[in-house]
Amino acid sequence: METRIIKDGMGRKELRSLAHEQYGDIIKAVVDIEQSIMGVGGELHVDIQSLLIEKECSQGANTWGINLYLDKDGEDFIEFDSMINLKPALGNKTRGVEDISVQNKIREIVGKLIK
Repeated sequence: METRIIKDGMGRKELRSLAHEQYGDIIKAVVDIEQSIMGVGGELHVDIQSLLIEKECSQGANTWGINLYLDKDGEDFIEFDSMINLKPALGNKTRGVEDISVQNKIREIVGKLIK
């Protein structure tokens, strides 16, 4: 399954073509909130995170896993749920993203990168 790093934007149609390979109307993504980039596709969030670390020098503390529901809009478009979000040293003790400011930053980046 192909994984892509998005820096300049991607349309929903192209995103959907990546999603259909595995999960249909859902695609996994990892957002680097420091660099305002994200990786999409792949089978596991950790694989996408590893690619961002390897190719873009992302730091684990700045990467957050999400799922994008391509048939939904607004608040229902992004689901904050991934094992890579377990960051007890940063105060995040669940698979979700507990810090509202981090959630908002993720929403902002996704809004800019997904057209």
